[in-house]
Amino acid sequence: MADQRTAPVPFQLADNEIQIDLSTRELGFKWVMVVNRDLPSGLIANTTGCMAAAVGKAIPALVGPGGTDASGTDHVGLPWSGCTVLGAEVEKVREIREKSRTKSGLFVVDMPETAQICRVYGGYLNTLSTTASENITYHGVSIVGPRNKVDKLVGRLPLLG
Repeated sequence: MADQRTAPVPFQLADNEIQIDLSTRELGFKWVMVVNRDLPSGLIANTTGCMAAAVGKAIPALVGPGGTDASGTDHVGLPWSGCTVLGAEVEKVREIREKSRTKSGLFVVDMPETAQICRVYGGYLNTLSTTASENITYHGVSIVGPRNKVDKLVGRLPLLG
C-alpha cells in the first residue's frame, strides 16, 4: 500500500468558530481557490473539485450538517463557510501559491498540471518526486486561513467567469 503521509494542517477551526448562522463576510477566516482562467471548463471543474476534496478531508469542520427538505429527502452537508473561486493567469497562480506557502497559519492545497495528466495516482507521485518545484505548472491553488492574510494574497482578483 502507498505511503499515507499527510501534510500538517496549520489552519483549524475551534468549536466556537463554527458559526453556520453568519454571513461568509462576517467570518474571521476565508476559503478561496485561484484557478488558471485559461484552462478548458472540464479542467477547471476537475481542479476545483479535487482541491475542495482535499480541503474537506483536512478541515472537516468546514462541512456543515446535512438537512432534510420539505418532502423528507435528505441532503448531505455542504461547506458552510463558502468558497470564493477566482481566476488568474497561470503565472499569478504560481505566485500566489509560492507566497501563501511562506505565510504562517494558512492551509494551502495546490493542483499541479501533472495530477491531471497522469492516469495512475502513483504515477503522479513518482513524476512529482522527480520534478523540481520551479518546473511545476499549477492549475490552481486553494487557501484557507485568516481573512486578512488570504485577502492580502489574492488582492482584487476577479471571480472566475
